[in-house]
Amino acid sequence: MPKKPRAVIASTTFTELLKPGESKEPPVVPGQLKASKLHSLLITSDADDRMPQKDDPLPAAQIELFASWIKQGAKFDGGDPNATLSALTTAARHPDPPDRYLRPEPILALAFRPDGAQLAAGGYHEVTLWNPTHGSLLQRLRNVPQQIHALAFSPGGEFLAVAGGTPGRSGEIRIIDLSKGTSVRALATAGDVFLSLAFSPDGQRLVGGGSDNTIRVLETVTGNELQRIEQHADWVMALAYAPDGSHFASASRDKTARLFDAKTGELEETYDGHGQIVFAVAFISDSKRILSGGRDREIHSWTAKDARRVFAARGFDGDVLRIAVAGDQLFSAGADKVVRQHRLQDKKADLMRTFAGHRDTIYSLSVHADSRRLASGSFDGEVRVWNTETGDAITNFLAAPGYSQGTGARDRTAAAHRTRPGRRSERVLRSQE
Repeated sequence: MPKKPRAVIASTTFTELLKPGESKEPPVVPGQLKASKLHSLLITSDADDRMPQKDDPLPAAQIELFASWIKQGAKFDGGDPNATLSALTTAARHPDPPDRYLRPEPILALAFRPDGAQLAAGGYHEVTLWNPTHGSLLQRLRNVPQQIHALAFSPGGEFLAVAGGTPGRSGEIRIIDLSKGTSVRALATAGDVFLSLAFSPDGQRLVGGGSDNTIRVLETVTGNELQRIEQHADWVMALAYAPDGSHFASASRDKTARLFDAKTGELEETYDGHGQIVFAVAFISDSKRILSGGRDREIHSWTAKDARRVFAARGFDGDVLRIAVAGDQLFSAGADKVVRQHRLQDKKADLMRTFAGHRDTIYSLSVHADSRRLASGSFDGEVRVWNTETGDAITNFLAAPGYSQGTGARDRTAAAHRTRPGRRSERVLRSQE
C-alpha cells in the first residue's frame, strides 16, 4: 500500500489562524502563549515537527517578537481578517534585468501562449515574450526570480505562472496577470528553487514542485495553498495534469514518477521502471496513460490504472530532459541536442523525424498544436521554432534582449560557456542531464 502523503493545509487568513485545525488545537490563542500550538512548533527541539519544516529554525529574535504579539492579545491590524495572506502582503521586488544582455542566458523554460501569438522564454530576472514566427521581441516581464525553470500559461491565456529562484537561497512561484497588464503576485516561496509547474485544465489550480521535494497545490486566483504533498524523496523535476483534470503526475530525481488524485492529493500509483532519475512527464490525450523520460535515455509509456509499463521508446543518445504531447504526437529533447518527433501508437512510438541545429543541451520544449509549431531552447541561450507538420525551421534567435548577434555562431556559443553559473547554479542545471 502506498504511504499516505503528508499534506499540510496552510492557515491563509487571520481568522483561520485562530480556529482549531486537524489537531483540534488553535494555532494561536490570544493572550495565552502556552496554549498557542504554533508557538510550540516554533520552539520544539524535534526537527520533524518544528516549523518551518525542512528549514533552519527561526532566529530567536523573531520567535520572541511572535511570542510578545500573542501575549499582548494577538491583535489584527489589517483591514479584513478574512483576506488571504497573499492579498495582505506585497511581494518583494526583484531587481530589474539588464537593459542589454552581455551574454545569453540558458533557456530553461519556454511556453506558447494558448492563442499561439506569443512565445514566453525564461531570462535573467525576467520573462521575455517573442513573436514565434519572426523571432522579434514583443515584451519584457519583470519582477520575477533570478533563474526561471518553468513557465505555464493558464488555459485561457490570462495568467502566466513562473517558477524559479536563486539556487541554494530561495525559490518562488509567481503569477503574472496578463489581463491587467503585468501585475505580479507571489504564490509560494521556498528555501531553494522551484523547478516545475502545471495548470489544471480548467485553470483553477496550479501545481508546483522543486528542490524541497514537495508538490504544492495552489488556487490560481486567491493564491491559497490547498495542499503540500511530501511523497518524493528528492527534487520534483516535472509536473503534468491529465487532460480530463482527474489526476496530475510528477517526475523526480528519486528515480520515480508518481500519479496523484487531483482532488485529494492522494498518491495513487508509483512508477519505478526507469531505475534512473526521471526528468520529464506528460499524459497521453486519453488521460489513461502517462509518458516519462529520464537518465536511462528512454521514454516509457505506463498505465494510470496500475502503473504497468506498456512500451519503452529507445534510441536516444543522451538523457531525456523534456517531453511534450500534442494529440498523437510525442516530442522530446535533452542532452543529445536533438529534438525528436514520434507518432504514438497503442504499444509503441514510431520515430517520424528529428530536428537538428542546437549546439548545446536542450532544456526547454513547448508545442502549439493548432499552429503546428514546436519551440526548443538550449543552454547556450538559443531558441529554435519548427513546423511540426513539415519539419522545416521557422526561426531561430538568441533570447537575450540587446545582445549583439554579429560575432558569429562560434563566438556566441563560447560566450555562453565562458559565463556559466557558479557551482551551485551549475549543479541545479546539470543535475537535469
